[in-house]
Amino acid sequence: MTTPKGASWPNFKRALVAILRGVKPDEIDGIADALAESGFEAIEIPLNSPDPFHSISQTAKRLGSQCLIGAGTVLTPDDVDRLADAGGRLLVSPNVNTTVLAQAHRHGMVTMPGVFSPTEALTAIHAGASALKFFPASVLGPGGVSAIRAVLPPDITVGVVGGVSDKSFKDYAAVGVRTFGLGSSLYKPGDTAAAVKAKAETAITSYDAAFS
Repeated sequence: MTTPKGASWPNFKRALVAILRGVKPDEIDGIADALAESGFEAIEIPLNSPDPFHSISQTAKRLGSQCLIGAGTVLTPDDVDRLADAGGRLLVSPNVNTTVLAQAHRHGMVTMPGVFSPTEALTAIHAGASALKFFPASVLGPGGVSAIRAVLPPDITVGVVGGVSDKSFKDYAAVGVRTFGLGSSLYKPGDTAAAVKAKAETAITSYDAAFS
């Protein structure tokens, strides 16, 4: 039986994923708009946020034509189906669950499972993952990620999440990593849209400097 493959990782101008853990439906519009206006092209709303599928649906309808919108902390096939019903096209998880990945691929989603070791990374690749999320990246550091990348297919997209901020871009760029998930350094519950926009613009400037 052929393993379903995930959609290809998009060719982003800047491979930055905004992680909005804790965002509420009544504040998502302004925050998502601020991110898109700043230059972010991917937004992840973790499922341990308040009423996450409502926020995902709102954001997908509002920005789905210009940004990749989806969920993080996706743990079950039922979560995948609900994400698809909400219009989400990006699935991010903290682990490698091949059943979850297969269900996401049936929906044509872009998938980014969390990995920490060569075994997990190669399992995710075999399961058809669109990209890998090394998490928590702050524990591995650029050196650890680089060592594991050496045994992976050269065409797989490697992202880093967890303890990563705009101050980390240059260090990871030096080992060939171009994809970053920004969580608390970009958004914390209670942040206003204006505060998020200011941090997003700083991240965009730092990213451009790291890859210029």
